Amino acid sequence: MRQATICIDSTALQYNFNRVKQLAPTAKIVSMVKANAYGHGVEHCLAALAESDAFGVACLEEALEIRTLGYQNDITLIEGVFSADEMPSVIEHRIECIIHHQQQLDWLRAHKTAYIAQGLKVWVKLNSGMNRLGFKLPEIIDVIQLLKSEGFTCVLAMHFANADADHPLNEQQKNQFLQVKAACDPILASCCNSAAIFKWPELHFDYVRPGIMLYGASPFADQNVHALDLKPVMSFTAQIIALNTIQAGEQVGYGSTFTAEQTMTIAIVSIGYGDGYPRAYLQPNFVAVQGQLTPVIGRVSMDMIAIDVTGLDARLDSEVELWGKHRLVDDVATANGTIGYELLCRMTTRPRRHLL
Repeated sequence: MRQATICIDSTALQYNFNRVKQLAPTAKIVSMVKANAYGHGVEHCLAALAESDAFGVACLEEALEIRTLGYQNDITLIEGVFSADEMPSVIEHRIECIIHHQQQLDWLRAHKTAYIAQGLKVWVKLNSGMNRLGFKLPEIIDVIQLLKSEGFTCVLAMHFANADADHPLNEQQKNQFLQVKAACDPILASCCNSAAIFKWPELHFDYVRPGIMLYGASPFADQNVHALDLKPVMSFTAQIIALNTIQAGEQVGYGSTFTAEQTMTIAIVSIGYGDGYPRAYLQPNFVAVQGQLTPVIGRVSMDMIAIDVTGLDARLDSEVELWGKHRLVDDVATANGTIGYELLCRMTTRPRRHLL
């Protein structure tokens, strides 16, 4: 059987969750499990995150999967409902909505009695400069005051565009958020994603919303998970299926992009872009064999890669770590010109999955 495998370490996931509690001890935690728990498999992750005060998802289908799996934690739809006919299901299954435009406000108010009766909070999104979703000033203050006057419990919510960096927009977003919070006091508040949890403890308020940090990848380009005291949750591995000796001048793979400069031993590994392993690299990329980093050579194929195992104790069926504890997913992403989030979320269903 082809041994392309994704292993989810539930102990590491729980460790990272406890790290959030350590960093934000007074805030409730909305664990982000959208996009199939960032590609990790929501069914594999919820038990380790069961102490979450709520789960954050992108759409109703994701929320209903959590309910089907038997979890009764609060759930927040971070983009709200996409049509009016989703509202009855939201109420029936006790799912809280963000609202970010007038139509969603109208749909919510049309179901006011049932929504409030279920004890559901409404999250009201501020567009403070990211310009994706949300009400701008001063409209949001009017929206919140209207909802409060009708008996809704509101959470003021915002998302930073540059929490992972020093950027002038950060101060604008902070100031607008604090302005709205003061104008609508008393109100619950939430604005911290993974990067902001580390960066601005004074902004933790009532709810924090960790995402990538739960899965043991870094929200910062200049700090790896070890510096942040986080543990990688996903290990992506495959096996060596062939060993070849090539001579100086011989070439490897599609396009013959790699030419050996000396005699070398190469291994062919049963992994490729058909499994979600990225194809194009802007920088040299590496895998780990027995904990030792060694380069990928030539082009990544749909089902195979070639690696340099010259001088290593590499054998048929030896395990190769594509990313995990020795080769961090963030480092693979950097070599690929992207971010760890993307690599984790775009895994295909072909690798076998199991839970530690």
